[in-house]
Amino acid sequence: MRVWRCFLQQSLASGDEVQLPEPLAHRLLNVLRVRVGDALQLFDGKGNEYLAQLTKLAKSGASARIGERVDVQAESVLSMTLGQGICRGEKMDLVIQKATELGVVRIVPLITERVEVQLDGQRLQRRLEHWQQVATSAAEQSQRSAVPEISAPMALLDFVFPGALLLDPAGTHRTRDLPMRSQLSLLVGPEGGFSRREVEAAIAREALALRLGPRTLRTETAGLAALAILQSQFGDM
Repeated sequence: MRVWRCFLQQSLASGDEVQLPEPLAHRLLNVLRVRVGDALQLFDGKGNEYLAQLTKLAKSGASARIGERVDVQAESVLSMTLGQGICRGEKMDLVIQKATELGVVRIVPLITERVEVQLDGQRLQRRLEHWQQVATSAAEQSQRSAVPEISAPMALLDFVFPGALLLDPAGTHRTRDLPMRSQLSLLVGPEGGFSRREVEAAIAREALALRLGPRTLRTETAGLAALAILQSQFGDM
């Protein structure tokens, strides 16, 4: 029987009986069609994961009793932060979903000269909540016990620091030439890429302009390709 992994944003401890939030209860009852007595695997997004048994499931609510702790070894030895130039709708969702599967620990939406998506106030808050849910769902699916943090948007030059890797088709650095590292930050431009002024300003702050190859990749492809290469070179792929 399949054991469904579910994110629960609260402290978990063996022996406790916990109330499941309404959206999760609805999914278990109406989408996954589980029954009282079925096994679950609950995780808190901070590295803690437990087996659990469903003790109540009804339209009025759901609960589960937490059992033994599970030792999940799905987190990468390479700590990766992705700074992604904000791109439109489904492209940003795709980047967040796949970056989570590839093991990033933090995603920072970047505001750059060529970003066309305007976010502020309630619209920004709704988008951040949506992006965090995309990351949570991807963590559930990919067996991760930690959910990447989706940070508030930052201006590119507020995020750049010495040693950060900035994707640039004209870059002079290649991944194979990078020294061994246990953590890194990767910067990816939006649909129109980074402007030359931005690239030069980042290099002036000692970022490394990284070139993946002779082809120009779309924003939703470039960062994911780089993350996979870096995970293979320095991580656990």
